[in-house]
Amino acid sequence: MKFLAITLIAHHPDPVTGVRKPTHDRFREVLDNAVLAEELGFDGFGVGERHERPFISSYPTVVLSHVAALTKRIRLFTAVTTLSLLDPVRAYEDYATLDHLSDGRLDLIIGKGNGAAQRELFQVTPEDQWDRNAESYEVFRQIWRQDKVTADTRFRPALTDAEVWPRPYQRPIRVWHGSATSKESVDLAARYGDPLFSANVTNPLKPYAELIRYYRERWEHYGHDPARIAVGAGTAGVHVAPTSQQALAAYRPIFEANLAHFRQAGLPVVFETLEDFVARSSALIGSPQQVIEKVQRYHEEFGHTVLHLHADAGGLPDASHRASLELFQSQVAPVLRREIPDPPFVWGPVLPTQPLTQESVHV
Repeated sequence: MKFLAITLIAHHPDPVTGVRKPTHDRFREVLDNAVLAEELGFDGFGVGERHERPFISSYPTVVLSHVAALTKRIRLFTAVTTLSLLDPVRAYEDYATLDHLSDGRLDLIIGKGNGAAQRELFQVTPEDQWDRNAESYEVFRQIWRQDKVTADTRFRPALTDAEVWPRPYQRPIRVWHGSATSKESVDLAARYGDPLFSANVTNPLKPYAELIRYYRERWEHYGHDPARIAVGAGTAGVHVAPTSQQALAAYRPIFEANLAHFRQAGLPVVFETLEDFVARSSALIGSPQQVIEKVQRYHEEFGHTVLHLHADAGGLPDASHRASLELFQSQVAPVLRREIPDPPFVWGPVLPTQPLTQESVHV
């Protein structure tokens, strides 16, 4: 199993102290967390893309370029690239450039994105966002694979024998499809033989498991080899401590502050208590053995081989968050790496010199 540390670069007041860091300090924190993730042995570091309050992750290519300069080994992920809002030509130019600067350490996770404010900002409607996402991906994918592209498009000017530079480093880049609530993203991933990444952060296990089962059905419907399936899954929170009592005590102020925020904002509350949150959500809060058993339980339903954890402290003291990640890497990750397989592809650059794999033969 592979492990990612991911941030959406939320920039809101600390849920416990109520203090909001300066924007500059928040960005520095993201860079420090990326370096820490590599130091602790994480396999990837991801940066989200959002275009609305309270997130400041509007340009993940810039952030990931800086991360690439500060690190040497760790793979870089977008989480997610909101292709429904972007011109696929410009998105290709940005990511092909980052692909070179990172020596082919880049993976993309794409999706339509969430949030009404960013839809309004880019004049995208709920009715057309899935069509925009699919069209942008198909054009992006074609540009990555072909030196000249012709595409009759609805949402941007058509392309006729268009050349887009620079040509990429990876041939082709690996693209995961983010999945939260809808079958559209699942079907798009299965159609092209691409891996799936389940958000798995808001609700209990069942709706995510149903979407992953649907993905597997559509994968076989499109004629792909079941042995080539790769699924990733997220977590709703993380705090690993020597005992469950210590983990719950440390996380309780954060949960209660977040719960109060949800109620004040009129947002739906899925988990009313910390105990329910730990029991029924994907949060990994507990002793090392409890966390191992929970990931294994989710793996039985999802069959996932990649797991993401929160890179941000999220209200925990920095030292406590670091200790939690260290404990995860020293006592949890080795067991899961041994007992859960890796994805069915090389965890590295996808280059023409490598044998063709499922994701590189579909054009």
